[in-house]
Order: sequence, then structure tokens, then C-alpha cells
Amino acid sequence: MEGKIIDHLFRHQHGKMVSVLTRIFGFEHLETIEDAVQDTFIQAMNSWRKQMPENPEAWLMRAAKNRSIDLFRKIGKDKDRDSQFNNGPSAIALSEMFLDDEIEDSQLKMIFTACHPLLDPKDQIAFALKTISGFSRKEIAAALLSKEDNIKKRLQRARKYIVKLNLQFEIPVGEELNVRLDRVMEVIYVLFNEGFQSLKKDKLIRKDLCGEALRLCKILLNKKALQVPKLHALFALLCFHSSRLESKIGPNNEIINLADQDRRLWYFPLIAMGNDAMNKAVENNVKMSSYHYEAAIVSEHLRASSFEKTNWTMILKWYLELYALQPTENNLLNISIVQIQLKQFDEALKSLTNINQAKLQQREYLYYATFAEYFHHQGEVVKSIHHIDRALELVKNESERDYFISKKNSYQNKNARD
Repeated sequence: MEGKIIDHLFRHQHGKMVSVLTRIFGFEHLETIEDAVQDTFIQAMNSWRKQMPENPEAWLMRAAKNRSIDLFRKIGKDKDRDSQFNNGPSAIALSEMFLDDEIEDSQLKMIFTACHPLLDPKDQIAFALKTISGFSRKEIAAALLSKEDNIKKRLQRARKYIVKLNLQFEIPVGEELNVRLDRVMEVIYVLFNEGFQSLKKDKLIRKDLCGEALRLCKILLNKKALQVPKLHALFALLCFHSSRLESKIGPNNEIINLADQDRRLWYFPLIAMGNDAMNKAVENNVKMSSYHYEAAIVSEHLRASSFEKTNWTMILKWYLELYALQPTENNLLNISIVQIQLKQFDEALKSLTNINQAKLQQREYLYYATFAEYFHHQGEVVKSIHHIDRALELVKNESERDYFISKKNSYQNKNARD
């Protein structure tokens, strides 16, 4: 039981501890700080076997602070600062940094530093996952479909450039805040998507990533200056998607079609939270962002009492609006899927033929799966099976592979009946 509690606390407390200690000691000591936090959790595992503290979070924060100061004393750095921290007004100032408001402020500063435009975008998300969310190099590699050695290099590069460029541990202001917030939101969006439909071989849904994205988004929304419509829309989108997680996968890790999902498993408190965020996102006729349109699309699914009652016409409208704003291959693919649902087969074929499937990258298999569905509706069994076979060649996730195999079987069975 203690192990599960510590794992839970590690996921939720790591970012707080690293952020506060970085604010105190500076980015030049980040690796030492991360070692100190790691040591703290090892110490907790040993200490809590005998008795759990009344307030585990406070225990961890206090232990991390003491451990860091001890480490700096041992390596002979910042002796003057160490003395100041233990005596007089500086000790009081140090304690104040561990108050809830200051901890959250430190996390915000870490988020914005991790997403600084001077850092390579690939380094940004790896650095954010490590410092803010406490992900190991192995976990980051799995999330970003990369090798551990590459993640190690990204983290080292990010730390190096933060120190070399003397990036400030702060929340930007003015126009820079708006620009940086966009990047922060992109990182959260990518993080959530990897959780919602993971490219990991043995796991389609990673709730830890979805939960972490929600947590980071909530931290941003707690800051009044950041409560802008597009951030409310992103939070609404994450809430809407998260509400359906339990219905997406069956007991044997099999994919459940949207048409067959048990809507009683949808988590309605999250839907209500998303609706509240969406209402704030559309106040005063604001300019719609991509997050607005995506949230509107998901809300249409949630609003339908059954799959048959889904308003596909409205969903297509929102997708076309989204495509006008973001003309990506992925959005065009989604448009074709909705057009097939509406039996607009000529339009669906046009959409599919306009897609450069190579630009879908790791999701290219979805292009062939959609074409297979198109040919299935056209009664062209040979072509539908050819395309589903191509999807099977490309797909990495085992649950999706099994789903495509069942699709192929249904195509063949229908052909045999006909």
C-alpha cells in the first residue's frame, strides 16, 4: 500500500518539489535538485514502512528542502547561501516559498521556462515531462516514441541551453505571455493526445498522461492573467475527452466502437466541468481557436443520447470550420470519416484523395483504415480488404491491430453472405 501511495505522491508532488527548489537554487543546479527529490522519495519508502506521517505532502516538501541544502553542503557549493537559509530573515523567506500559493507560482514559472521559444520544440516537451511531471526517461521515450538515449540527450541539451542563455525563471508578460502560452498549450495538448490514443505498442490509453495534462491546464487556469478563452476551451476539450475514457476499452483491452460504447460509463461530473469551461470560452463572441472547434465536436458526441442520434451534420460543420483554421491532413481525414457517416461518399472520396498520407506520420494507418471503410460502403470488398491489410502493416498498437483484424473479418463475412 505504501508503494502505491508513494507512486501517487511522486506523480503529483515531483513537479512541485523540483519547481520550488529550482526557484531557490537556480537552474544551474537542476540535476542536483532532481537527485535530491529522487533521494527524498527513496527516504520516504524506507521511513514510511514503520509509520505513515499525518501529512505526507508536507513531509516530502520538508525532506526535499533539507536534502537539497545537505547536498549543496556536501559538494561545497553555495556555502553562504546555505548559511543564510538557516538563519534570520532568509530562513523565513525560504519557508514562505513552500506555501501553497508560492508552490503553484513556482510551477507556473517552470512550465513557461520549459516552453521557452529559444529551446528546441522536441527538447521542450521532454524537459517539461521530466521537470514538471516527474516522468522517467523511459516513460518520456515511450510517450514521444523515441529512444532513451535520445531523451537523455534532449534533457541534457535543454538544461545546458537554459543555463547558457540565462533564461529567467519567470512568467512572461504582455505579448510575450500570449505567444508563450500558445506553446504551453500545445505541449499540454500533445501530452493529452498521447494519453488518449497512445502509440505505445501494448497500451492504447494512458490515463496518467491524460490526468497530468488536466492538472497542468488547471494550474494555468488558477492564474487570473491566464484565464483566456482559448485556455478555457482547451480545458473543456480535455474534460470532454476524459469523461469517455472508461468506455473506450473493454475488459480484455479491446477497443469499443463509439457506436457500441456504454454511455452510462461516461463520467458526467467531468462533462459538467467541461461545459462550465466551454461557457467561459465563448463569452463575448470571442475569436474561435482550434480548441474551441475540437471541444464543440466532442460535445456533440456527448450531447447525443445514442450513436444513432448523433448530429453528424453539426459535427461536419465544426470540422470544416476547424479545417479552414488548420488545414492539416489529420483534420481532412476526420472530415472524410464524418462524410462517410453522412453517406456523402463522393465528398468523402474527394477528401481522401486530397490527403497526403505521409504527412500523417505515425497515424498513417488511419488513412488506409478509413479508405477501407469507404470501399466497404461501396461494396468493393477486394479494395476494402487491401486497404485494411495496409493499415495492419503500419499499425503498432496491439488493441488497434486486433480491432482492424475484426474489421477485416466483418468485411469478408459480409461478402460471403452477399
